Amino acid sequence: MNSELKESILKNARLYHAEREADAAFVPGVTPILSSGAVLSEDDRAALVEAALDLRIASGVYANRFERAFANYFKLRKARLTNSGSSANLVALSALTSPRLRDRRLHPGDEVITVAAGFPTTVNPIVQNGLVPVFVDVDLRTYNTTADRVAAAIGPRTKAIAIAHALGNPFEVAEVAALAREHGLWFLEDNCDAVGSFYQGRLTGTFGDLSTVSFYPAHHLTMGEGGCVLTNSVELANVVESYRDWGRDCWCEPGEDDRCRKRFNWELGSLPLGYDHKYVFSHVGYNLKSTDLQAALGLSQLARIDEFGAARRRNWQRLRAALDSTPGLILPEPTPDSDPSWFGFVITIRPDAPFTRRDLQLHLEQRRIGTRLLFSGNLTRHPAYESVNYRISGDLTNSDTITDRTFWIGVYPGITEEMIDYMSRSIDEFVRSAK
Repeated sequence: MNSELKESILKNARLYHAEREADAAFVPGVTPILSSGAVLSEDDRAALVEAALDLRIASGVYANRFERAFANYFKLRKARLTNSGSSANLVALSALTSPRLRDRRLHPGDEVITVAAGFPTTVNPIVQNGLVPVFVDVDLRTYNTTADRVAAAIGPRTKAIAIAHALGNPFEVAEVAALAREHGLWFLEDNCDAVGSFYQGRLTGTFGDLSTVSFYPAHHLTMGEGGCVLTNSVELANVVESYRDWGRDCWCEPGEDDRCRKRFNWELGSLPLGYDHKYVFSHVGYNLKSTDLQAALGLSQLARIDEFGAARRRNWQRLRAALDSTPGLILPEPTPDSDPSWFGFVITIRPDAPFTRRDLQLHLEQRRIGTRLLFSGNLTRHPAYESVNYRISGDLTNSDTITDRTFWIGVYPGITEEMIDYMSRSIDEFVRSAK
């Protein structure tokens, strides 16, 4: 009876989804075109309802299944879910300060090379761990830094590199990984905006010692909120898990006891012999776990990752072709030898254009076309970092240009060809009529 009732509920959840999400006709200038958003199916709704029926309210079976499936997608050994992509970056960077890493651990004052024109949560964990960010500039076509810029930034106190792929477009990640190996540096690859992108035929997120992913609704897959840290190193995975799970030394799952078969036989720190291992803490950690409700949605979404990537590529290419001859704009380019799963379509206004970024943004917003800035622009110009100790390598000229003249619009899978054509037409008409 219970199984029949459950199947009935799930069937009705699917029917409810179909009625609620019935496609409405696109009305130009009336229907909003979001810059990003989740694309959710009846399978996603049913997955969430099923997890709720099973009262999967904490991290457990679904989370474990997702971690295995997601690691398998990248062909990496370990994945560790977190409650957000920002938390994934915090946990990953904090893990590199662990005493377990012995002489390779990061210490306060050590330098970490990163990009000025990015999202703050790539940089904030560096600051939060007492480390020194070293900011490098980016290219104005790919919006990524280059291996040459990274190499020039390496100094005697440099111990790590932490860089994000810009709007799904890979940076020169193989070359940066080679630099990290050559100089004995840790490499944290922020893959939050680029799941499904390739560089030199290899998935981004597989080059770093650690990589991170976000499942916020704007991203390639969604759990509502959620993130993940991936690695090929069992040692790093264990440290990540400790920082994520309160800093505890024990690796038993919640509700599980004595996996190590010596729960009451450890002697660690100055604790007495036999102190319950479940309450021994080896790191100053956090509670940043996800829930099974999130993971259930993630498992459903993961089945569509190739479909989503194809839609993002298709929309980007259609927009790029339509705007190719539009004057006054610097249009984006994929990094050579890459195949991006695009997060957005980025546009920079040329300095000699007869209009400003604000002019074009207001025009698009009035037409219900959502626009976004390229995150922080030059992060060093924000009030949050006025008292932060950092170093700048070279200059940040292009990051300043991004601050003043760059924005992006959406290409996510919820945008149709009709919407893309309306977006490109709106931009082209405005630019050509500007005086």
